[in-house]
Amino acid sequence: MPEPQFPTVTQYASPDLIAAFVYEGRDTGADPRWAESGAPDLDTYRRWCGHTCGIACLRMALLARNGDAPALFELLDGARKYGAYTEDPDTGAIHGLVYAPFAQYVNDVHTLAAEVHPHLTVPALLALLDAGRMVVASVHKEIRRPENPAPGKGGHLVLVTGRQGGTVSFRNPSGHTGQARSASLPAAEFAEFFAGRGVSLA
Repeated sequence: MPEPQFPTVTQYASPDLIAAFVYEGRDTGADPRWAESGAPDLDTYRRWCGHTCGIACLRMALLARNGDAPALFELLDGARKYGAYTEDPDTGAIHGLVYAPFAQYVNDVHTLAAEVHPHLTVPALLALLDAGRMVVASVHKEIRRPENPAPGKGGHLVLVTGRQGGTVSFRNPSGHTGQARSASLPAAEFAEFFAGRGVSLA
């Protein structure tokens, strides 16, 4: 069965500037398309855009369902109300995405069946895909450059959309090229970046 056609949603409003943001140190406040994210102002966009990979994954899943989804920052606001992000009262540091409240938000508000998988092997991930589920998977952000050795596992979220044999397909909200945003890797290579946890959606 062919996989559905998945849109590509990036956590930064200007996909063509992602390389500059993530590798060249360009200020995300210089994103000329920031308002398209639904952020209420530029400062809010600058503060949060680096933390919205999971929200971008949700938006892709909603768009794949029926072509309709709220703006990125509208989804972020909803997730924050459920406690899917926390902020340190002293430093202001943002922590999240927190899986359990995120899954509750998705179930309650968007009627997608979300299930948290705190321990997820690659075979189990493939089984979820075979069952028709999408998986918001925790990977290292450098999965965008898989030709390099993986520097670690986890810390970033991608939407795994399906597989063909031993190759998994995924959308990366911080992919710095078109190929990195709509990507596929052999499962064994994906495993080098994969932290073994995530949230499945159906």
